[in-house]
This record gives sequence, structure tokens and C-alpha cells, in this order.
Amino acid sequence: MKISEIKVLICDDSILVRKKLNQTLKEMGITEIREAVNGNQAVEFYKEINPDVTFMDIVMPEKSGLDALKEIKEYNPDARVIMASTIGTQSNLTTAIKAGATDFLQKPVNNEDVYKIINSLLK
Repeated sequence: MKISEIKVLICDDSILVRKKLNQTLKEMGITEIREAVNGNQAVEFYKEINPDVTFMDIVMPEKSGLDALKEIKEYNPDARVIMASTIGTQSNLTTAIKAGATDFLQKPVNNEDVYKIINSLLK
């Protein structure tokens, strides 16, 4: 798989987080990026585009990232979902990993961590 072929779904209720992650991914050469603002949209968009990787916030309105993760994993057990959380929600990390999260990012998201995740997809 080439980096230009990777499809990414970003799900976060913060426009600033989505913008920063989107910019980082574009700088890497990824062009197919879809953004969702809540867990309901994340599940809907996941089913539409079948992304190679999903970056998902844990705490969101309407449906939490954990609930969306569970639905996505039911739909596709092989889904690669990277959960993101601020310090205050780290207690959800164990729950996210048990629910099938591939990895976990601490907010604010570090560009280097995103590079590592994407590069692991390419191997």
C-alpha cells in the first residue's frame, strides 16, 4: 500500500483537533480524509468509506467514541481504530483497548505519534 492510497477517518467534536490532524496527514501525502463530529457520524462514515485507519476521540456528544468503536468492531473486526484522549479521560484507555482499539494517542496529538501509526500501516 502506498501512502497516497491510505483512507483515513478522523472523528472528534473539536474542529481544532480535526484541522490539525487533517493537516498532518495531508503533509504526509494522504489525500483521502473524511471527518466526523460525533460517534454516530463516525459509524456511518466508517461504513461508507471503509477507512484503513480511524482516529477517534473518546468523549463526544450523541455517541461516545467507545460506543462507536464497539459498533465499528462489530461491523469490521479488523478495523484499525486509534483512540485519542486528554489526561482526564485516561481511565477509558483500558476500556478502549478491551473493546478492540488498535492504539491510543494522548491529546494534544503529537505529529510524530501520527507518523508512527501511519508508517506501521505501510509495513
